[in-house]
Amino acid sequence: MPRWKALPDELDPQVKEFAVQLRRLVDRSGLGVAAVADRTGYSRTSWERYLNGRLLAPKGAVVALAEVTGTSPVHLATMWELAERAWSRSEMRHDMTMEAIRISQARAALGEFGPPPVNGSDRGRGRGGRGATATPGAAGTAGGVPSVPRQPTAADVEDSGSGASVASSPGSPSGGASRRGGGDQRKRATPEAAKGSASVRPDLPAGVKCGGEDCTGKDPEKTGCGGRSATTPTSITVGTTLVEVRYSGTCGAAWARITRAVAGDSVVVSAGAADQRAGVKGDDTDAYTPMVAVGDGAGASTPARHLTACTPAAPT
Repeated sequence: MPRWKALPDELDPQVKEFAVQLRRLVDRSGLGVAAVADRTGYSRTSWERYLNGRLLAPKGAVVALAEVTGTSPVHLATMWELAERAWSRSEMRHDMTMEAIRISQARAALGEFGPPPVNGSDRGRGRGGRGATATPGAAGTAGGVPSVPRQPTAADVEDSGSGASVASSPGSPSGGASRRGGGDQRKRATPEAAKGSASVRPDLPAGVKCGGEDCTGKDPEKTGCGGRSATTPTSITVGTTLVEVRYSGTCGAAWARITRAVAGDSVVVSAGAADQRAGVKGDDTDAYTPMVAVGDGAGASTPARHLTACTPAAPT
């Protein structure tokens, strides 16, 4: 079970109720935040903000979560609409408060110049007249209050496939058993996958921070290679644990992901001489490895031809 942070006290009750409902859905699914992010197409950082009440999830993310968790999107969308109205009211109150503060500051700043002189030259009276026609309050409200744009979510980028192999080593709770799954690299890469995997391309989409060899050892979520820019050409279930090879044609790199696992389980992805590994820790139920550059990826629509898993033979 994920360990959720306490929701902010200042949250509107309807927004807080909606955030709690999202947390329950994630808990019941048995997925960690990283797996939810990868399967919904919205980044891990965004989901952490949604689930911690720091940002209201967009409707697209809510519908995607409903699909991933097998929940009715109609009921969840109804709760989202109520939360969205409450969130908008809170933002309006915040904007009005900030505008009042700016007006007060403008009035105070203009008041430092003092009142216009009563007796003086025509030149001085001219200045005073012009100053008198614009009251400090009017000057304070003339300036527009800048709006803060909402933070973008995961970008929509083109999917492709992978030719990496994967091996998982999840142990039983007692740590006695291990299992391994491997992908077959014999399939040839599609032209697009091979073209994008050799080196860093200058035409990477917005939000994607690496390509080819430059992605090796980097986090697929933080570099924009995960989410909707990735596909799963290879997967295997070992017991209740799901092991997947994830591939991004945009980045020309692959990584491995393990879900429905327990602490101590691990996963390894390799391509050529390079390999990366990750393990499940604490109360998490999923993990994913850093990326490896893929020279010969499998086609996006063609899964690996062979996938095997094995466990140690039982003692006789």
